Amino acid sequence: MAISLAQLLPNAEILIVTTPQTAAAEVAERAGAIALQTHQRLVGVVENMSWLELPSGERMEIFGAGGGATVAESLTRVVGAEVPLLGQVPLDTRVREAGDAGRPIVLDAPEAPASIALRKVADRLAVRRDSLVGKPLGLRPSSR
Repeated sequence: MAISLAQLLPNAEILIVTTPQTAAAEVAERAGAIALQTHQRLVGVVENMSWLELPSGERMEIFGAGGGATVAESLTRVVGAEVPLLGQVPLDTRVREAGDAGRPIVLDAPEAPASIALRKVADRLAVRRDSLVGKPLGLRPSSR
């Protein structure tokens, strides 16, 4: 279903999200390859759960490190154009708490490291030249 839906969206763009682990990065690379098969543009990679910030300020890389960069580099080679690492989002229990309450972390706790990282990703996406903003998508509601 996801692939067929993707094929219905003209000029669809894909944001690949991974975690630092090698296994997750390999799955993310395969997702990027599928996006290319359906003629979608890869706009970048986001690494989620990149580290846990300890009270001392030290970063604990619970799930390892570098998965997002590895995926971005691999997809850049495959695509032949830059697929940037747009950001790394740290682990933060406030992300779950805000989400469970139905509120975005960037509004609920704007000072949180995860909020700051997510805003940076959004800012990087907002300044891209090619965007779907204002473009007709050629979709109609289903009668189902």
